[in-house]
Amino acid sequence: MANIDNTQLLRFTTAGSVDDGKSTLIGRLLYDSKSIFEDQLDAVKRSSERKGLRHVELAHLTDGLKDEREQGITIDVAYRYFATPKRKFIIADTPGHIQYTRNMVTGASTANLALILVDARKGVIEQTCRHSFIASLLQIPHLIVCVNKMDLVDYSEEAYNKIVEEYKEFAAKLEINDIRFIPISALKGDNVVNRSEAMSWFKGSTLLNTLETIHISSDQNHVDCRFPVQTVIRPHNDEYHDYRGYAGRVAGGIFKPGDEVTVLPSGLESKIKSIDTFDGKVEEAFSPMAVTITLEDEIDISRGDMIVRRNNQPQVAQGLDVMICWLNNKGPQLRAKYILKHTSNEVRAVLKEVLYKVDINTLHRIEEDKEIQMNDIFRVKMRSTKPLMIDSYRRNRVTGSLILIDEATNETVAAGMII
Repeated sequence: MANIDNTQLLRFTTAGSVDDGKSTLIGRLLYDSKSIFEDQLDAVKRSSERKGLRHVELAHLTDGLKDEREQGITIDVAYRYFATPKRKFIIADTPGHIQYTRNMVTGASTANLALILVDARKGVIEQTCRHSFIASLLQIPHLIVCVNKMDLVDYSEEAYNKIVEEYKEFAAKLEINDIRFIPISALKGDNVVNRSEAMSWFKGSTLLNTLETIHISSDQNHVDCRFPVQTVIRPHNDEYHDYRGYAGRVAGGIFKPGDEVTVLPSGLESKIKSIDTFDGKVEEAFSPMAVTITLEDEIDISRGDMIVRRNNQPQVAQGLDVMICWLNNKGPQLRAKYILKHTSNEVRAVLKEVLYKVDINTLHRIEEDKEIQMNDIFRVKMRSTKPLMIDSYRRNRVTGSLILIDEATNETVAAGMII
């Protein structure tokens, strides 16, 4: 059963500029797919009436913070869960403002898919480019460009086609393989859950149908076997007297009993004896399953070690080349020590040299100004106190990502992608 559930969960993030209607779109998705409770709807209706609105303000279903509702903007990442008979969904509704770039990075880091909203009247603007670039940087495999507010341009096919061409021209610079376009009106519900009668010229799927049917099982890396050990399980009871299992979440590849494996960093070799889950033994484990692996030999393994295949190993390195999004008010200090968390490993690390900053709007490198502030994205050389088992982020989003924590305050100050 676990396998089926894993394939049915789609995580997606929404991005767009401030008034593109992201929250309204998510509200519409939840409302039309009947994924909200009566009391939630009543609260939103009352709130809309207080504001003197003639329609139900669906955006309030996701804008949970009081400040967000009062200002009519999204500030923090709001996670919403809903399900249809075909799939389960986790939505990360992320802010549009440039000063919340870090929130978008946080919300998008685990997404299979990004929804980029474009206002049909304004076309592709700076924020559209910025959000698409971040989606590309985070290696989000699928992108759906929703051309919203089509009702305000009289559902014009010409206006829609112009935006599609404009976006395709810009997207040629990005590393995203799967880009789809859908003309919608989140306010009126056109092409969100139900097909639009006003846009009979559009022959593609509705947004919900696309989300339900888009192929995501190949988004995971099933080639490179990576199993970071989170904890060692020793029950110490009579029934499992000699049991020693290594628990964690598969970060890549497919593991089966009988496979010959190597444990890093020690380099010791063994064979997989069994793969156990809460529901019993399984014949294979793949990402993102959480399992316990037992080996045929007694090897000294602890948290932070990694079980891999003998002939397919990650790089073991202390010198790291990383693209970082800075999350903290206080800029980074070169040569200062930070706690670096990578898979189940925790080490100390120093930032050695900032190579360049990225202009998020033009994608150009800024090499003359290396002063880092919150929300900046930059490339840096780092060194860790202990070797880490790494892959490039492009190859594996789990073993290629890390976070930095300030030792003094315990705040997460940066999210990084290994190059």
